[in-house]
Amino acid sequence: MNIGLIGSGGREHALCQKICSSKLSKKVFCFPGNAGTYKIAKNINIDILNFQKLLKYIKFYKIELVVVGPEEPLVRGITDFLKKHKIKVFGPTKYASKLEGSKIFMKKLCKKNNIPTANYKTCENEKDVKKFIKENKLPLVVKADGLAAGKGVTICKTEKQVLKVSNEIFKGKFKSSKKIVLEEFLSGEEASYFVIVDKKNFKFFGTAQDHKRVGENDTGPNTGGMGAYSPAPIIHKKLERKIIKRIIKPTLEALKKENHPYQGFLYVGLMIKNNDPYLIEFNVRMGDPECQAILPRLKSDIVEIINNTTKNKLKETSIRWKKEKSMSIVLCTKGYPGNYKKNLKIDNLENIKLEKYDKIFHAGTKFENEKYFSNGGRVLNVTSLGKSFILIRKKILKLLKIINWKHGFYRKDIGWKVIKKNANYKW
Repeated sequence: MNIGLIGSGGREHALCQKICSSKLSKKVFCFPGNAGTYKIAKNINIDILNFQKLLKYIKFYKIELVVVGPEEPLVRGITDFLKKHKIKVFGPTKYASKLEGSKIFMKKLCKKNNIPTANYKTCENEKDVKKFIKENKLPLVVKADGLAAGKGVTICKTEKQVLKVSNEIFKGKFKSSKKIVLEEFLSGEEASYFVIVDKKNFKFFGTAQDHKRVGENDTGPNTGGMGAYSPAPIIHKKLERKIIKRIIKPTLEALKKENHPYQGFLYVGLMIKNNDPYLIEFNVRMGDPECQAILPRLKSDIVEIINNTTKNKLKETSIRWKKEKSMSIVLCTKGYPGNYKKNLKIDNLENIKLEKYDKIFHAGTKFENEKYFSNGGRVLNVTSLGKSFILIRKKILKLLKIINWKHGFYRKDIGWKVIKKNANYKW
């Protein structure tokens, strides 16, 4: 079948590669794609939020299945729009996408259904903020209600910082909302648990641990993600049962009761504290860069899985995984997550000889005049599989050294916690 993939990041290149390798794929079209997808599919450079234009191309190229990668088109209702025009699409509806599109919606759902999460308050002005500060201990977490491209969450250590960050959002720093969610700070270890969901069932779709901070030893401002590894060793069977019983099942049941069943990938962002899971956030798609660490471990045919999910036949679908571990490190443009330059030439990519388990996923890139250029803050994801995280990381760092991009930087300590924990283990 002809398949359309919406998005242009590293997640979409990883999805594109898996889709292209499926026995069910005839031709793959990426809207708009990047330099990596350009090599394996047909890129169509259009605004993915222009649904009418998108529909014209889908019909013109006889696309039979559309897979939505990023959150913004989902939150804006692309699934509802395409279904209305009889196009088969994989991704949650506009209503279900509020799990990510509105922190307030997510928190209210948690409260109503006794889902464990941090204590919070919805704030619309400085008075609300000051009241919450009085009643809670610092640090506190300030979250913009709507989508903020991974930059809407700030951990504040002082009252002054809480007020400053809150007021910036109230004054319209993010177009999506002028409201905030103020939360107590949960200490523990973060992990991501993924499921794929149809209207009747859900199935496990991997675990990962992401590194959000820009600097080594998890310092500096938050980013969209500097690297990830999979599986997450912190999630054992007993903890997994708690995640499913306390968080995933109540959420999916709540949406069903409201006559808005979920369908698509669901990313459950967790804080593990004293061996108990607390929900930090939901994402209504695969994470980035978690997807780039998880998908190379998938043995089953992704198109078969996605197609069966759109038909509500997930229960009879087998999802198998490789036993190897995986890691992905993000190569960023200098200045990210602040101001950075674009259109910077990337040399050496064609000279790299990748072994069986090595992959380079393009994120913020474009291909012009037979040359690669940067087109974003997060530029490349270098990924590898192996038996141990320390050996995988060494391999990736070696590849990054060969790329030797003078305009970029990356964290050399991805996976430091898990590697440190197993320091005495005989690798």
